[in-house]
Amino acid sequence: MTGEVSPLGHGDQTGAGGDLRASHEDRDQVVEVLRVAAGDGRLTAEELDERLEAALTARTHAELAVLTRDLPAGPGLAPAAPKDLVRIDLRSGHTKREGRWLVPRQMQVRVTSGHARLDFTQAVISGRSLHIDADVRSGSLTLLTKPGVVVDTDDVAVRSGHVKIRAPWGPDVPVILQVTVSGKVGSGHIVARPPRRTLWQWLLRRPRPYQLPAP
Repeated sequence: MTGEVSPLGHGDQTGAGGDLRASHEDRDQVVEVLRVAAGDGRLTAEELDERLEAALTARTHAELAVLTRDLPAGPGLAPAAPKDLVRIDLRSGHTKREGRWLVPRQMQVRVTSGHARLDFTQAVISGRSLHIDADVRSGSLTLLTKPGVVVDTDDVAVRSGHVKIRAPWGPDVPVILQVTVSGKVGSGHIVARPPRRTLWQWLLRRPRPYQLPAP
């Protein structure tokens, strides 16, 4: 965790109150504060990523408290305003959204040939849902996810090709973004998965990105 945040268990919230077990609602409230703070520029993408992961795995109120004690939580903290609609029309080649990009409310993605990638691992999420209307004729649409980003592709019609969703952290992680994908796949594919380890990370036997600690 970055400089100003104390190690877990050494924050201001100690004693009986801080030792209380956190609920899904408690975690969701902290996630919302962190998400809004990032949209306002108070947290870097790396800080947001670290704190979100800690919030999603926190077991007590004390562990949650240290994640937001240097952030305002009142009405003055206004979230960034996402666009209502973003269109991507890819005829060939590749396009991607990565880093600290602001997730809109809705996207239309047309892939005639090539590769489109939407990376949510460091994205600024200011809403709780995103609808993607996809038309993948040939090529691919890849969604890079992390714990809390849930992808639903039940409304995608597949003629030839495939749709594959990987969420190795299981269904018990609190949802921070619900991504609903509809549309059709011609001879390409739609894949949602966490980032892969680099060759160097694999050789060093480092854990997979966003792998949650064992309970």
